[in-house]
Amino acid sequence: MDFKLSEEHLMIQQAARDFAQTELLPGVIERDEKQEFPAEQVKKMGELGFMGMMVSPEYGGSGMDTVSYVLVMEELSKIDASASVIVSVNNSLVCWGLETFGTEEQKQKYLPRLASGEIIGAFCLSEPEAGSDATSQKTTAIDKGDHYLLNGTKNWITNGGSADVYLVIAQTYPEKGHKGINALIVEKGMDGFEIGPKEQKMGIRGSDTHSLMFTDVKVPKENRIGEDGFGFKFAMKTLSGGRIGIAAQALGIASGAYEMSKKYSKERKAFGKEIYKHQAIAFKLADMHTKIEAARHLVMKAAWDKDNGGNYDLSSAMAKLYASEVAMETAVEAVQVHGGNGYVKEYHVERLMRDAKITQIYEGTSEIQKIVISRSILQD
Repeated sequence: MDFKLSEEHLMIQQAARDFAQTELLPGVIERDEKQEFPAEQVKKMGELGFMGMMVSPEYGGSGMDTVSYVLVMEELSKIDASASVIVSVNNSLVCWGLETFGTEEQKQKYLPRLASGEIIGAFCLSEPEAGSDATSQKTTAIDKGDHYLLNGTKNWITNGGSADVYLVIAQTYPEKGHKGINALIVEKGMDGFEIGPKEQKMGIRGSDTHSLMFTDVKVPKENRIGEDGFGFKFAMKTLSGGRIGIAAQALGIASGAYEMSKKYSKERKAFGKEIYKHQAIAFKLADMHTKIEAARHLVMKAAWDKDNGGNYDLSSAMAKLYASEVAMETAVEAVQVHGGNGYVKEYHVERLMRDAKITQIYEGTSEIQKIVISRSILQD
């Protein structure tokens, strides 16, 4: 087993680290306070190839592997989880879903602009009464011959106000249950498509999260992804890849909190010596580092499984479950290490703590990940 990163991986990791320090760190506190979408930073991430990392060069993407994507997500998330979740949704939910299951016409139409960051995408599954349960869709897409008539509401949609392309999961044949669900490409500006107010969130405040309302929206048949009734399978396969991105985001939040705590512990003095020399702080740092390394191995294993064509449903769920727990635990401990300073914005860790919580919720709560894991290990 070789745990070393390739030269290419190291270069990509360093590029993401440099970008995070020079482009994301300045203004990150202000963007959080104002809930300001990082439009300029997203444009620059597109220029660097971060918005379409795994998209084939044939469609304007970087053609990188999932390990590269995880490395970039971790580095961005250390500094600005709002920026990284925009990258995550665009890459692992929208671009990957379109390239893997879309028609050639759909790929040619949307992927080059999505991969370049000219436009961004959103993945629309959650509903007021359905959450991440794709089998309980209330949004309907009624077959009208040459188009579908889309009606319903989606909520908690990341990139909801800034996206131009939306992948919407909707029920066409209720009597067929999950086999009657479709995935449709909806464009901003279609008649009857309305974007609700921006959610006032505790964390990842720079990303825009909205509810979306569809009232008799006419979606052309050529905008359906896959065969009729393929929507449920599309959502499940896409979410498995999405979990890897969110696991990497959680890993980055934990790593950022740990690195800030380690640095602070060598600068801050108490009782006549740097606080890292006190066993109480040293042990906290030891626990943080150990858990982060364990999470990193799970995340990398999930990325490796995906890159090598294996079934990554189990490994991605385990990575997302554990990394999100480590993110929350580490961020809380980071605030504790910083003491009173950890409670104020200028030291960043209070923001990381707020950002960490969402990693336990989106792409399926911890309980949903445990359902996925238990089904996988008990099916034999």
